[in-house]
Amino acid sequence: MSFPSTITDTNFEFPHQTKVYKGKVREVYSIKDDLLVMIASDRLSAFDVVMPRGIPYKGQILNQIATQMMKDTEDLVPNWLLGTPDPNVAIGYQCEPFKVEMVIRGYMSGHAAREYKAGKRMICGVAMPDGMKENDPFPEPIITPATKAEQGDHDEDISKEDIIARGIVSQHDYEILEKYTRDLFKRGTELAEKRGLILVDTKYEFGKTKDGVIVLIDEIHTPDSSRYFYAQGYQERQDRNEPQKQLSKEFVRQWLIANDFQGLEGQTLPEMDDEYILSVSERYIELYEQITGKKFEKADTSNINKRIKSNVADWFENNFM
Repeated sequence: MSFPSTITDTNFEFPHQTKVYKGKVREVYSIKDDLLVMIASDRLSAFDVVMPRGIPYKGQILNQIATQMMKDTEDLVPNWLLGTPDPNVAIGYQCEPFKVEMVIRGYMSGHAAREYKAGKRMICGVAMPDGMKENDPFPEPIITPATKAEQGDHDEDISKEDIIARGIVSQHDYEILEKYTRDLFKRGTELAEKRGLILVDTKYEFGKTKDGVIVLIDEIHTPDSSRYFYAQGYQERQDRNEPQKQLSKEFVRQWLIANDFQGLEGQTLPEMDDEYILSVSERYIELYEQITGKKFEKADTSNINKRIKSNVADWFENNFM
C-alpha cells in the first residue's frame, strides 16, 4: 500500500487574491479583502510546535467536523462560513479576529490539571476549588481565555479583567463573547452526549465582520480544538483513579511527553516514523466517526493541490461570477 499524500504547505494564486496568512495548521487566502479561503492542512501542532510531518486526512477531518458543527450551532451564534467546495477547504466572510481564544473547561483536565498539580488554585483569574483530582468536573464550566500567539510563540493565559483593562477586547464585546462561548459549549455538550461522549473542554475564536457583527470563526468542536472523553466508564475510571479514555489529540501530547518533549527550550523533537504517522491518522479517523456519527470517506490524495485549485475555482465561478 502506498503512503497517502499529505498537504503541509500551499502556494496558491487564486483570482483577486490580496494576501496569505499561514497559521500553525490552516492557511488563509484573502480574496478582494471580502472573503477568505481557509485551507486545513495536514500539519499537526502540539505544545505550540508544528510537527515536521503531515498526518494523512487530518485536514479533511478537521474541516468536515468544523463544517458540521458550524451548521449544528448556527441558530445560536452567527458564523463566517459560506461554503466548503473541497474536503480541505472552507470559504467565508473576512473578519477582524479578536486577539483572544475563548477557552471553556467543564472538567479539570489538560493544561488546567497541570496547573492544579503545580499547586495553583487560580487560572485566568478564575478560582479552582480545593480537593479536585484530574478529570473531575468543575461545579460549572469555567472560561479561561488565552491571548492568541503569533506563529511559533506560546499562547498565554489571561484573565477577563486584563483583557478588558488592556483594551484587547471591549467590555461590551467581551460580554457577547462570553455568552456565545457558554451557549456553544452547552450545545456542544448536548451533541457529544448523543454520541456517547463528554465534551471536556474546547476553545472558540470569534471575529467581527465589516458590518460590525460578531461571528464564530475558525474550527469548532474538532479534536484539535477540543477534548472528549467516552461517557461509558467515565465514573468508574475516576473512582479507580485511572486515566480517562480520550478522543482528542492529547494522545499525541502524551506520546511527546513520554519521549521527553513538551516544546521547551533545548528539547529535541522525537522522530515520527511511518507506522506512528499512520496510527495517528487512524486515530483521527476514529475521532471523526465517533464525533459525527458518519463513516469517514477518504478524499483522493493523488494530487491534493490540483484538486483544491479546481474545486475552489468552480465554487467562485458558480457563486460569484
